[in-house]
Amino acid sequence: MATLAAPWFGVKTVNVGALSLLIDADAHKIPHPGGMLLAHLERVQNLLDSWEARPALQMAGLCHALYGTDGFPTGLVSVNARADIANTIGVECEEIVYCYASCDRKFSYSQLTVPSGQFRDRFTGQVYVPTLSMRRDFAELTVANELDLVMVSDEVRARHGEAIRSLAIRLEPLLSKGASRAARELVTS
Repeated sequence: MATLAAPWFGVKTVNVGALSLLIDADAHKIPHPGGMLLAHLERVQNLLDSWEARPALQMAGLCHALYGTDGFPTGLVSVNARADIANTIGVECEEIVYCYASCDRKFSYSQLTVPSGQFRDRFTGQVYVPTLSMRRDFAELTVANELDLVMVSDEVRARHGEAIRSLAIRLEPLLSKGASRAARELVTS
């Protein structure tokens, strides 16, 4: 997994393979609230970096839409390519990306902070209990994603701001200090 120093990209390093994958999949041409998808992915990675998330979680921020999500169904690659994606972005990162993409939000969001809370995979229908570590990663990535949308899109802020604030408050027990601080600032803004 080749990385390079990338201060121009807004983060300390970037995975060259991941960036190539996103560009090859036209992420820079896909409309997304606040601009284009690739710009959103970069901002999410930057937020996670500013919260001092570990590298795998930062990379998951950059790649979180690879398989599409429950809220943004435009997938860039098939979930059938998971092994290839893991070879490009790393196994740990791919597992976070898949978890994020596979989340059936209506079923899973209300249970995330509960230790025995169930999570439904929207691709397979499988219901399982994620580890605490995965629930923390999922919550951190969720808040970074939603916070970016609220910051860059007046439409998202107007239509979904209150729901996003409520979600951020609900997820706070799982968040790092940086993400928790950002979530609290969102709530008071």
